[in-house]
Amino acid sequence: MGSTGAEASTDVRTEALARLAAERVGHRFKGLPPDAVGLTVGELAAERRNLFTGGFTTPVLALSAERLEHNLALMEAYAARHGLVFAPHGKTSMAPQLFWQQIDRGAWGITLAVPHQVRVAREFGIERVFLANEVVDEPALKWIAQELTADPSFRLVCYVDSVRGVELMDSALRGVASRPLDVVVELAAGEGARTGVRTEAECAAVADAVAAVPTLRLVGVAGYEGEVPQANPERVRAWLRRLTALAADFDKAGRFAGLDEIVVSAGGSAWFDAVADVFADIPELSLPVLKLLRSGAYVSHDVGHYRRVTPFNRVPGEGALQPAFRLWSQVVSRPSPEQAFVNAGKRDAAYDLDLPAAEVIRRAGADRPATGVTVTSLSDQHAWIATTPEADLEVGDWLALGLSHPCTSFDKWQLIPVVEQDGTVVDYVRTFF
Repeated sequence: MGSTGAEASTDVRTEALARLAAERVGHRFKGLPPDAVGLTVGELAAERRNLFTGGFTTPVLALSAERLEHNLALMEAYAARHGLVFAPHGKTSMAPQLFWQQIDRGAWGITLAVPHQVRVAREFGIERVFLANEVVDEPALKWIAQELTADPSFRLVCYVDSVRGVELMDSALRGVASRPLDVVVELAAGEGARTGVRTEAECAAVADAVAAVPTLRLVGVAGYEGEVPQANPERVRAWLRRLTALAADFDKAGRFAGLDEIVVSAGGSAWFDAVADVFADIPELSLPVLKLLRSGAYVSHDVGHYRRVTPFNRVPGEGALQPAFRLWSQVVSRPSPEQAFVNAGKRDAAYDLDLPAAEVIRRAGADRPATGVTVTSLSDQHAWIATTPEADLEVGDWLALGLSHPCTSFDKWQLIPVVEQDGTVVDYVRTFF
């Protein structure tokens, strides 16, 4: 007797995680103990070394085990409570290990942005992908067609936002695809916004183009409310109502005949409360609606941009995300009472939205708040630190930096220790950027 779908998925997950654990530790992984070279990642994790006493070198990025678990559980509960299907954006972490943890916590699949990211997900067994982009690259489309042919359980849904795009996709897929590629029409968030079809009439023209080719199948509508110009709750909700009305209009016109469900998708990390509210009011359509939320930054959260814009600030009764990253650096220069330098810079820390925030000073095994310590600038390998008279900071101290913007924090580290509150490293997250 063959494996059930659940058994097959478990087997794929187990094999994928085993390959990650079998990778050898070496020079390409920053911050890891030099004496760990030659061990597998799994062997090093089994040693449960302490981040501060186990030979790790600075700078080293750490992901809190407890806060990671908290964030995974919070968004799982939020999506379930609001009747949403969750496909978190994998571009944030590009970590298959976290993809699987998200799926284990109820995610329908993983959202991705470009074909290379899909290749990474497929390499590690992810079977449902929402590709939030129009793909017009011929080699990439042919590869997607091959994946769809080779694996009947693989589902990929991607954007279309132009008649020309439909023509290019059809040209690449003809004679290669064994089944149509599922697509959703992307509705732009407004004039001057990023990608997407600007008007409902143009959306209908794109949908007509999809219906005219055998290689594509229209399964719904989607967009990204984070691009709404001068976004505020009213503007975002108004655009979301346009999106759901477009789905209803397409359904009334019979554009979804023959499907099992209709996909309606939106949701970044700043407005998912609005998505939940508006999606709850989608009128009854001819088929069940897959209300697909795509927020991704939640997995690590941050101490800057996303702490300011998270919807949980507006709906505190729903819970609160916790920043899970800390970049541990070391003071390497204290040239004056007003200035210090640590050995972490642009190569190590996100800086596109906010500079890192000094949080904790560690000396002789004791932690204390980084009072009077401020990051003022970053060089490639140094952070410039301003200190006030109350700052007690010496060469050799460890300084923990909180980061802003998860997407540009993960991408600077290939192997990230997962650390319990007492400093025990219990796992390592491998990224693929």
